[in-house]
Amino acid sequence: MGRKSDRKKTSKNRGENQTDAASLARRILQFLDANFGEEFNSKQIIKKLEIRDALTKGGVEPVLSKLVEAGSVSRNPRNYYSSTQDPEFIEGIVDFVNPRFAFITPLDPEKVDGDILIKEADLKQALDGDKVRVMVYPLKGKTGRVEGKVLEVVERSRDEYVGRVEISPRFAFIVPDFKKMHKDIFVHRGALNGAVHGEKVIVKLTEWREGDKNPTGEVIRVLGKAGEHEVEIHSIMAEFGLPFEYPEEPEKEAEAISEKITAKEIKKRKDFRDVLTFTIDPADAKDFDDAISYRKLENGNHEIGVHIADVTHYVQPNTALEKEAYNRATSVYLVDRTIPMLPERLSNGLCSLRPNEDKLTFACVFEVDDEANVKKHWIGKTVIHSDRRYAYEDAQENIDNQSGDYFEELTLLNVMAKKVRQRRFKHGAVNFETVEVKFKLDEKGTPLGLIIKERKDIHKLIEEFMLLANKYVAEFIFNKNKGKDTFVYRTHDSPDMERLDTFSGFAKRFGHEFDIQNPNNVSNALNKLMEEIQGKPEQNVLEQLAIRSMAKAKYTTEPKGHFGLAFAHYSHFTSPIRRYPDMMVHRLLELYLENGKSPDAEAWEQKCVHSSEREKRAADAERASIKYKQVEFMSLAEDKDYEGIVAGITEWGVFVEITETKCEGMIRVQDMDDDYYDFDQKNMRLVGSKTKKMITLGDKVKVRVVNTDIDRRTIDLEFADNNDRKKPRARPVR
Repeated sequence: MGRKSDRKKTSKNRGENQTDAASLARRILQFLDANFGEEFNSKQIIKKLEIRDALTKGGVEPVLSKLVEAGSVSRNPRNYYSSTQDPEFIEGIVDFVNPRFAFITPLDPEKVDGDILIKEADLKQALDGDKVRVMVYPLKGKTGRVEGKVLEVVERSRDEYVGRVEISPRFAFIVPDFKKMHKDIFVHRGALNGAVHGEKVIVKLTEWREGDKNPTGEVIRVLGKAGEHEVEIHSIMAEFGLPFEYPEEPEKEAEAISEKITAKEIKKRKDFRDVLTFTIDPADAKDFDDAISYRKLENGNHEIGVHIADVTHYVQPNTALEKEAYNRATSVYLVDRTIPMLPERLSNGLCSLRPNEDKLTFACVFEVDDEANVKKHWIGKTVIHSDRRYAYEDAQENIDNQSGDYFEELTLLNVMAKKVRQRRFKHGAVNFETVEVKFKLDEKGTPLGLIIKERKDIHKLIEEFMLLANKYVAEFIFNKNKGKDTFVYRTHDSPDMERLDTFSGFAKRFGHEFDIQNPNNVSNALNKLMEEIQGKPEQNVLEQLAIRSMAKAKYTTEPKGHFGLAFAHYSHFTSPIRRYPDMMVHRLLELYLENGKSPDAEAWEQKCVHSSEREKRAADAERASIKYKQVEFMSLAEDKDYEGIVAGITEWGVFVEITETKCEGMIRVQDMDDDYYDFDQKNMRLVGSKTKKMITLGDKVKVRVVNTDIDRRTIDLEFADNNDRKKPRARPVR
């Protein structure tokens, strides 16, 4: 019996030794691969790998010999070892997800399978957004991911950051607002530019020496006291690199443009000044870049004209105005202000289709029958005279009450728009009715109330005719030369089925079925789901999750389709006052209408990429400004329990969207002291180890606010107790 037992022990020990040897071999290979081109002896390898036990130390030499025999490691006559693997070198962009590691997104996705994991120690002082050159390890790491290390920072994405000043007796640090900047910035006391402790500033990186833990910088602009409205908005503008003022040269060019429209210019255009025309925009809008004309034709059909401000008539190529418009690429709409693409003289004056003024426009004019079928269309330059400026609310009221200026024409256009919309969905368009939040602010910028924007028929009327014009312009150019002519398209790829499958799982946890068995039926399944959740607490959460599971729309010269709209070809033609791509479309359209030659596609593609990047920057800044006001609003809100819905779960916390305010906060796992909770990633839930209590995506919960942090734009929550005990709420961090 004893011998059998001894044999079992010997067999077990042999297996463990083999496992240990394999593990050691893996560690040695990863170390040598990570230091490709360098040589180490066995003692140096033991020291570098921090091997301390005698048994493992004794195993290093035999393992190295086996690796040499296998050809995985090279040994020179002096018994120094080096990697024989030929690593891959790629360029990519840093996504610095947390202080411990980052991911590198390859610029050429075909070179490597997925993103590359880089530990913080191997980032070589790279920061989020930087373009870097990376060495990819031949072996995958413990996580099963491709790993590597940064060899050099090819290009910094930014060298300016916004942050709060923290001053010590001998030195100062700037604590950055940007969540993906995980290093405080050291500033010498003499480089503070007059900033005092607690103020918000813009700091410029000046150096980051090898071996230094933190970069060094200098304060280039003092924004003011943290927590004040103007300071925080300026902080967001600086964080996203948005301009604070319009440069002098393009402003001068704008002021020098004549308001007069010559008879010669009018002769070049179709004259619609005697045709009923009006604009419909938000009540506080000043830049009216689209107008609709209507008249009944003698043959019984209807003529509907979509007239767009002719911005490129005023903004000529190779001018300071053009260069600044390209650089900005889009207007940015923060909670309290607009950062315009064009100077006010153009955006609110010359180009704005104000009532009772002659205006130059580019138009797409449709002849439609009573069923809103397009019988003919014409694209070209027009001159208009708007008869009425409607706010959305006014136009909707005229339709609802069947009274007021032009209510009959508005009603007819509404009927037409509904028919066009119905056909669009029948052909596979996706109906995303996202929830929009707007704040009512006092003169100091303090949020007095929160308004959930409601989309009514009048909003959809304008949307449908703008979509129709964009579609016909894109198809006109594509069909002219079978897509060979350079043009700016707005494209939207079909969704990735794996991501949709993940979203389907989310929807089920909220109690909704989302069938994606048939890839050709995705649009119908999405529309059915969007209809089901209308007005329900989970509406906003599921809409946002659905949008994230979709591909991103972008500008490109490639004539691909638009999945979300179910259009074979689509472009942006209708908003040139606020979008540079629309100006590009106008220029190319005019060129082709005059039988011009197609320009080089590469230069226009670069402009498309730039415009897409600027669009993302604007969206991120707008979200940041809304989040700031949400945090401030909740810091001032009544101290009470709120109903919410679990919108996300991670290993460190539960994200809850408060139903009443649409504000999202987090309950930290470390603060949940009723049990120890394990994160079940597969089922997206937390499970109490003792009570087995489960917190799952989609759960309806009651929460209260315990803390708000303006700097980090975060709301800390806790689950509300059933008793009357209330913790005192912490004051907002300013």
